[in-house]
Amino acid sequence: MTKQAILSNDAPAPIGPYSQATRVGDWIFLSGQIPIDPLTGELIEGGVAAQTRQVLQNLQAVLTALGLNLDSIVKTTIYLTDLTMFAEMNAVYATYFRPPYPARATVQVSALPMGALVEIEAIAYAGG
Repeated sequence: MTKQAILSNDAPAPIGPYSQATRVGDWIFLSGQIPIDPLTGELIEGGVAAQTRQVLQNLQAVLTALGLNLDSIVKTTIYLTDLTMFAEMNAVYATYFRPPYPARATVQVSALPMGALVEIEAIAYAGG
C-alpha cells in the first residue's frame, strides 16, 4: 500500500499532524474541513449556510489539486454543533452535489475547532 499526501495551496493549510487528503490507489480520503478562509486562515463570519459553502469550497480545492471535483465524492460525514441547523446546511449542501448523491452521515458534536458550526470529511474515488 502506497499512501500519497495531497496538499492544495487553495485550501486551508493543516494545523496539525495530518494531510488535507491522503490518496491510496484510486481512493482519496479527505480530512475534515472547517470554514476557514484559505487566504486569511480565519474562520469565516456568518451562520451555518455561509460556513457550509466555505467548507465545500475547501473540499473542492483539495480535489482540484488531483484534477477531480465534488462529483468524485462517494461518502461524506457531516459534523454539526446543533442538529437544528440541519435544514439550512442541507439546503446549501444540495446545491453542490447532483445525483447520484454521495452516501452521507450527519452527527451532532459538542464542539468543533475554532468555534466552527460545521465540519465535513469525505471519501472520493478517482478510478474509472
